[in-house]
Amino acid sequence: MKDFKYIEDVETWLEPMDYRGFWVAVAPYDLVLQRREHCDAQLASGEIDLETVIHVLKHMAKTEITQKQGLERKPIPPRLTLVESH
Repeated sequence: MKDFKYIEDVETWLEPMDYRGFWVAVAPYDLVLQRREHCDAQLASGEIDLETVIHVLKHMAKTEITQKQGLERKPIPPRLTLVESH
């Protein structure tokens, strides 16, 4: 199981996952998500498309991991401004 530093780290980790890979990767986190059997049935019936299912699942996983690990957004670095001396 991976510990994350920022919310963006979770997003980056989840982004490339396909449907099968998602279920394998999130299993150790003991997340409260839709049951896979329910998602499989929705997909098989054509009730909902794969892109929508994986988008929603990733959002739910990101939200729960963020809460469990107490993550925040990565701080925005300060802007540097060059000041010309006369």
